[in-house]
Amino acid sequence: MFVGCIIGMPLFAYKGRYGLAALAGGAVFAESLVILFNRWRCPLTDMAARYTADRRANFDIYLPEGLARYNKEIFGSLYAAGLVYSLSRWGGLL
Repeated sequence: MFVGCIIGMPLFAYKGRYGLAALAGGAVFAESLVILFNRWRCPLTDMAARYTADRRANFDIYLPEGLARYNKEIFGSLYAAGLVYSLSRWGGLL
């Protein structure tokens, strides 16, 4: 869902749907706060860990291992770029 919001935010802004862009960006921001306040870990990771001994980077997420290992950096950068683009469109700079 959050990847959809990260991708959708600049697409909504491109279409001039700034309310939807703000909603998508706000959802990702809220999830980022949850992860920040949980010491940079998803709170569901501990729950998933109870059901498997596997501790690879992608044991609790449906992503390839390399992408899962760096998902905060990759998707954080995409989110930041989408946010800058969306705000630029909304502000009339683009």
